[in-house]
Amino acid sequence: MSDQLHASGIRRRTLLGALCACVGSALLRRHAEAQARALPLKNLGLEHLDIAVPDAAESARFYKRVFSSPLYEQDYRGGKRYYMLLGELPPDRQVGYIAIGGSNSRPITIGHYCALAESADVAAIGRELATAGYAEPRGGFSLFPDPDGLELQLFKPPAGLTAVAVPATLAVTAGGVLSPLGLEHVLLAVSDRERALRYYRVMYGEGLETRDAEVPERIWFNLARNTRIGIEPAAPGTMPQFMRFGIKVAPFDSAAVAPALRAAGAEVLTTAPSLIRFRDNYGVTLEVSAR
Repeated sequence: MSDQLHASGIRRRTLLGALCACVGSALLRRHAEAQARALPLKNLGLEHLDIAVPDAAESARFYKRVFSSPLYEQDYRGGKRYYMLLGELPPDRQVGYIAIGGSNSRPITIGHYCALAESADVAAIGRELATAGYAEPRGGFSLFPDPDGLELQLFKPPAGLTAVAVPATLAVTAGGVLSPLGLEHVLLAVSDRERALRYYRVMYGEGLETRDAEVPERIWFNLARNTRIGIEPAAPGTMPQFMRFGIKVAPFDSAAVAPALRAAGAEVLTTAPSLIRFRDNYGVTLEVSAR
């Protein structure tokens, strides 16, 4: 009897050890799979955006009258592409910017926004998006369209200002009145808010959302570095679009800055002690807020 009990105990311990090993292996596999997943992104916040306008030089002059930071340029497809830096250019060129290019008969628009992430494996992200039923990236510029075709450009650091951009030679008669600190937000109007929210949860993850206190139908995805993406339903009869973008700036006096913006060619829409919303010289809406 003693031998039988001993053998039974050995078998139980062996079985228990095997079960523990199987469970451990399964947990390790799940951990490895989670670590290997490309989505949701481990985002590092917003970096830049671009706008398309009929006359890139005229738009660049406007932004140089608004912001005190450097203006850069690049030869691009037979013309010039301008970069309104959102801060001084550091030696490693890691700085946000507004890229300004010619629309070439296309509508005036915000073309895309750019976010940074710890990893930007375009092929892997594309596969996971396709598996979830979404469009894969298009073109050669790491552009990911959302369900309405509004585009994210995704980079992994180092990113920043392209090495071929040089200080602009454009003549500007007045200096800027605001000191920019970086891109703060982009606001998107979408055809189906719930569909868009499902997509952005796949892309950026769960638990990032807050509802706008003043506009209940607007949802913000709060990203790294105090940046965010706003999602709201498009107004009836309008197309999905980028509604506006926001720039963090150094503290300013709204009462003094608003007239200067009007003098620069802006249409001032809203003023508050630490915020001004206005349209640029081509009707693109932006907001500056003190940080």
